[in-house]
Amino acid sequence: MTSETPTAATNPASTEETRVTARAAELSANLTALLDRIDAACRASGRSTDSVRLLPVTKFHPASDIEILYGLGRREFGESREQEASAKVAQLSHLTHVRWEFIGRLQRNKAKHVARWANTVYSVDSDRLAAALDTAVTAALEAGERGTPLRVLLQVSLDADPTRGGVTPDDLPALADAVASSASLQLGGLMAIPPLGADPEPEFARLARLHERILTEHPQASELSAGMSNDLEAAIRHGSTCVRVGTALMGARPITSP
Repeated sequence: MTSETPTAATNPASTEETRVTARAAELSANLTALLDRIDAACRASGRSTDSVRLLPVTKFHPASDIEILYGLGRREFGESREQEASAKVAQLSHLTHVRWEFIGRLQRNKAKHVARWANTVYSVDSDRLAAALDTAVTAALEAGERGTPLRVLLQVSLDADPTRGGVTPDDLPALADAVASSASLQLGGLMAIPPLGADPEPEFARLARLHERILTEHPQASELSAGMSNDLEAAIRHGSTCVRVGTALMGARPITSP
C-alpha cells in the first residue's frame, strides 16, 4: 500500500496558510496605497504628512485581519458593534500596545462593556450617554479593569437626522462642557459624517468652524475626525486629524451586518 502526500487542495493547514498569505499581500498593498493618498492630501494642503492619523475600520472583518495589520505596524483599530468588538478584544489580548476605538452609535446599556476596553469612543452625542460612560468608566477604574480615563469625541450632526446620531451644533458647546467636567472622561475633540449624498467640501468646512469654536473653550479637544474612503482628501483639506477608513483598506465586508 502506498501513501500519498496531501496537496494544498486536500490539506486544510496548507490551504489556510495560502489564504493568510494572499490576504496579507492584499492588505499590505491596500495600506501602502492608502498611506500614499493621505500623504499626498497632506502635501496638497500644505500640512505635515504626520498630522493626520489613519484609523483602520475593522468592523465586520475577522480578528485574523487585525493580526495581519498589527504585523504591518498598525496599533489602532476602529470597531462599531459592541458584541463583535468585545469578542475581538478578548481573542487578540496577546497583542500589545493596541488602542481599540469605538466608532459606532452606542446604546447606554452597552457603556459598561465598552468602558472595559475602549481607548476612545467617537459617538458621544448626548448628556445621557456621556453620563452613562462616565459612570461605567469610573466603575472600571475602581475595579482595575482599565487604568486611564476614557477619551471621547463628540459626534456632530451635520444633517439634523436623528437616525444617524449626532449632537446639533447649537447643543454642542453645552455637551462639550459636560464631558470636560466629568470625573472619568476626557474630551478629545469632534467627529462627523457628511449628510448622505451631500458635497462633503462645505460640510467639512462647517465642521472645521465648529471645531475652532470648541477649541477656544477646550484647547485639549484637538482631534477632528472626519473623512473616510471616498472623501478623505476633502476632509484633510479642512483640517481632519484622523481619517476612519474601512473599504479602501479592508475591501468588501466578509460578514453581513444584521
